[in-house]
Amino acid sequence: MQKNGIYRGKVTALGTGGEGIIYSEGTTAFVPFCLEGEEVRFKALKVKGNVAYGKAEQILCPSAHRVNAPCPVFGKCGGCDLQHADYAAQLEFKRNLVKNSLEKLGGISVPVEETVACGAQYRYRNKLVLPIVADGAGGIEVGFYAPHSHRIVPITDCLIQREWCSAVIAAVKASFSPREAEFLRHITVRELDGKFIMALVARRAVNLSPLISNLEKSFQNFTLSLNVNPEDTNVIFGKEWHICRGEGFYDAVSDGIKFRAGANTFVQVNDGVRSKLYSRVAEEAGGGDVAIDLYSGGGLLTAILAKKCRAAYGVEIVPEASACAQRLKEDNGLTNMRNVCGAVEEKLKDILQETSSYGRVIVCDPPRKGMQRQVVRAIAESGADKILLISCNPATLARDLGLITGSLKEEDGVLKKSGAGNSPYTVKSVTPFDMFPQTRHVETLAALVKK
Repeated sequence: MQKNGIYRGKVTALGTGGEGIIYSEGTTAFVPFCLEGEEVRFKALKVKGNVAYGKAEQILCPSAHRVNAPCPVFGKCGGCDLQHADYAAQLEFKRNLVKNSLEKLGGISVPVEETVACGAQYRYRNKLVLPIVADGAGGIEVGFYAPHSHRIVPITDCLIQREWCSAVIAAVKASFSPREAEFLRHITVRELDGKFIMALVARRAVNLSPLISNLEKSFQNFTLSLNVNPEDTNVIFGKEWHICRGEGFYDAVSDGIKFRAGANTFVQVNDGVRSKLYSRVAEEAGGGDVAIDLYSGGGLLTAILAKKCRAAYGVEIVPEASACAQRLKEDNGLTNMRNVCGAVEEKLKDILQETSSYGRVIVCDPPRKGMQRQVVRAIAESGADKILLISCNPATLARDLGLITGSLKEEDGVLKKSGAGNSPYTVKSVTPFDMFPQTRHVETLAALVKK
């Protein structure tokens, strides 16, 4: 297969990013925005050995699951991957993604339940994060990055965001001079019960008065902060915060729990699916003595567990989020809830020793990179009655789950499949939740019990 050559083939499967896999002329080609079973005419954009990356030129024989994508920038923007597939196909893709990741990466062959559907296939996100750049022509571009780049695809709306997205974009574009735009980085918004926590991220201090005035045309209950982040990294927020309107926080109620969040407090982006997920976690946790909630964010799940168990610990490294969890504890009268601010790898050992005489369930909801090795080892050796792993990354879930169950072992820093499975834990169930419709991403709950 040659670069820029035009080829034809049949999609035999979908890759981890939702791209079609086509075998042609001794080469495995990955072609985005194709569906399994389709006959495709494609151009080879990059060829390395017997692997190629292509672009679909024509769908010669469309799948019955193909639909017309409603977004005008679908395929250009790096946000959505699956708008060309009907919802049934999206749910099955995500179930297979989790199943294949566990088998191929973790050496774990277990049944994977059907993906729990989202009630709204569009307009479901309560959180918006948009990069901002000067367009070089005296204006501002606001949008999402193109795939595998930092080139912004300008937008005026996003169909997986709430309806207020377009008003935020319009306000930002109307509020800054070209000179000020050179220092802007991101606008972030989170909606809680019709109230909005907003933050403008810039490389240096800028005047937010025009932005406040423009936002007030469309929003009533909002707080706005300026975050100064001069560092040249992919981390959105810096350490310097200035509250410019409101208090920087809002209260809300979810699953019968009153909670508080700020701009840097983790809350799942899909309210409806979050409730389904947390309800399942509470059901799996049962009425154990002690629940230990690792990477606990603002404490909402810790509080739900506190209502089910004799005591619940929440461990969170972000001070703002931990403070919100402490406020939640007080507002809801949860005297059996304990919040610990610090890194999980530093705090877990003491909590396990303190609770060693009780029956325990450990709940983990780490970031996409998964858990540190020492945390995985501590959990595997904890003697807890149940372990519940929540993950938005099937690859790191497979790794962590494989280490806990013993299907993976580490030798000289390299992970290998052991096939031994000599851990005291076995996988009870694996359930994907469609937290992110129209994208390749999926949230998964894996429940483990003692053998």
